[in-house]
Amino acid sequence: MKYLLDTDHISFMQKRRGPEYGALIARIARHSAADFSFSIVSFHEQTLGGHALLNRARTTAHLIHGYLLLLEILQSYMTTAVLPFDAAAAAVFHNLQAQRIRVATMDLRIAAITLSRGLKVLTRNVRDFGRVPGLLTEDWTI
Repeated sequence: MKYLLDTDHISFMQKRRGPEYGALIARIARHSAADFSFSIVSFHEQTLGGHALLNRARTTAHLIHGYLLLLEILQSYMTTAVLPFDAAAAAVFHNLQAQRIRVATMDLRIAAITLSRGLKVLTRNVRDFGRVPGLLTEDWTI
């Protein structure tokens, strides 16, 4: 395993359209599927989005759309290794927090998982993730 995909890259893969998707898929195709992983934090972020969509649903069509979105999220995570926020990641996370790094909590958790596993994070958010010492980032959507 070499790469952890951030939530934004996962979302492009799930949408299956647009120039960002094309660029991302072309780069991924050059590697083995075993080189890639998702994080449980991205699953958390995406399911929160799905829940919010369902909570705002006012019509049957909106409910159907919301549940289809949750199903697509679930199916995506069933086909890729999902890394936990475990004790090693928690230790890195707390160390990063102690350094007062100004990055959103979910991103800092993803960074901690990535660092604890010695991986590179694939993200469009290279500016924020770039604030994390030692974290390697690349944007494969460009």
